[in-house]
Amino acid sequence: MMPGMMQPQIILLKEGTDTSQGKAQLISNINACMALTDTVRTTLGPRGMDKLIHDDKGRVTISNDGATIMKLLDVVHPAAKTLVDVSLSQDAEVGDGTTTVVVLSGEFLREAKPYVEEGVHPRSIIKSYRQAATLAVAKVKELAVSLEGKSEAEKRDLLRKCAETSLNSKLVSGEKEFFADMVVTAVTRLDPATLDLKMIGMKKVTGGGLRDSFMVDGVAFKKTFSYAGFEQQPKSFKDPKILLLNIELELKSEKENAEIRLEDPAQYQSIVDAEWNIIYDKLAKCVDSGAQVVLSRLAIGDLATQYFADRGVFCAGRVAEEDLQRVAKATGARVQTTVNNLDTAVLGTCAAFEERQVGGERYNLFTGCPQARTATIVLRGGSEQFIDEAERSLHDAIMIVRRALKHAHVVPGGGAIDMEVSRALRDHARTIPGKAQLFMASYAKALESIPRQLCDNSGLDATDVLNKLRQKHALQDGSGKNFGVDVNNGGVCNTFESFVWEPALVKINAIQSATEAACLILSVDETVRNPASEAPDAAAMGAGRGGMGGRGGGGRGRGRGMRR
Repeated sequence: MMPGMMQPQIILLKEGTDTSQGKAQLISNINACMALTDTVRTTLGPRGMDKLIHDDKGRVTISNDGATIMKLLDVVHPAAKTLVDVSLSQDAEVGDGTTTVVVLSGEFLREAKPYVEEGVHPRSIIKSYRQAATLAVAKVKELAVSLEGKSEAEKRDLLRKCAETSLNSKLVSGEKEFFADMVVTAVTRLDPATLDLKMIGMKKVTGGGLRDSFMVDGVAFKKTFSYAGFEQQPKSFKDPKILLLNIELELKSEKENAEIRLEDPAQYQSIVDAEWNIIYDKLAKCVDSGAQVVLSRLAIGDLATQYFADRGVFCAGRVAEEDLQRVAKATGARVQTTVNNLDTAVLGTCAAFEERQVGGERYNLFTGCPQARTATIVLRGGSEQFIDEAERSLHDAIMIVRRALKHAHVVPGGGAIDMEVSRALRDHARTIPGKAQLFMASYAKALESIPRQLCDNSGLDATDVLNKLRQKHALQDGSGKNFGVDVNNGGVCNTFESFVWEPALVKINAIQSATEAACLILSVDETVRNPASEAPDAAAMGAGRGGMGGRGGGGRGRGRGMRR
């Protein structure tokens, strides 16, 4: 017997630990990511389809936004989760281009798959991909057109074009001019230094049509819960003084276990009076300050409501924190935590305050604010899901306009920039000796997936259109570099002249994030799943769903398997 044969088997990991490794595991991860990409690829572009996602709680979401879809899909496969993270990071960083990022990551992996199967080491592919990404980003920067130094009117026009391009692919694309204008107006209201998104309020009121949506140059919020006496309060003011509080204005019932010993029943009345005097004192101070609109984050009770009504003052209690902050920013008021020594300096003002009926709701509107670094968009629409999607679409457009204001560089959209970068990389690949040439060429091919998908989603013949695009981009004089897919009429057009633009930042971030995600997945060659994180009844199932290639990682094991 050979001496080596006597050694017992070494057990390193706890029994039941599932390790899948090597090439098969890598291929399975790539397949899972490609399956996820195929889910969202049809939502790309102006003719993209929407996804209806129905979750366990019976909520229905209809969306076209890549990040929203990825969030709601509840992906369990550990490798495919990286794609979800990539789309979320694109959403946080740039706000739009979430579908683009997922499609690109999936395509990079699809192009790498045959090489992996043939036994190429993933590191060689990763190295070439990273080089290609650096070149691609440099090329995008070189092709970007700056909007700096343009006049206000021109700039506004350019921003509107960017917003329209973003809204093109959404459910609300029918009203894109109407909304693009609203978005640009809202963003230009913000403080140019910070462009803080929280300062744009979005309020949703079901009913009416999209056209009934309007923008308030200032703050609007839904009428808060109100007590008796509210009806007698004036509902509109010109140039009111506004007081913001963070205190309760109502009588508090004493604690049940409070004990007061009285010698004389007559003293009881004085104790009750003391309570009333305290609140009356507070109310008198509010009115004496000259405020005509009193808003508080905490409750304003019925006594106070009636008191204010008798003195022609409007009040609202339990105003949401963010709305209160926005009123403070817009009117110049400061939130007070006490009513003692109220100084006129802490009061805000605006040109007009009114309460107005919007659909089935009453809204409080503050307009013509002197400090107006804020705007509120009130969205109307037929159904709740529809308004939700309109809000997500506008969020994308707002982010795009914000980005374009901050980094005023745009590139032609409609797949034009992708084709141009793809061509540049192909030309570069020819100058590289060795295998790297193939990898870079396949990276270049992956970039063409964006215009190809735009064609597929528009029902055009992708092969035909791509051939035309390649011919345009290959022209030596560079006259065809702005040609992209013409989704409206079929064929190709100069997207720069058709004003289909996107901020260069969106593209750069998409290329970088997608490459990173693809490289990350290519660099994993083993997945270890620890049985300790499984529920006891899952141990038997664990054996069945060993290799996580099947059905996106075992559809049944949601929430038990790979979530740690």
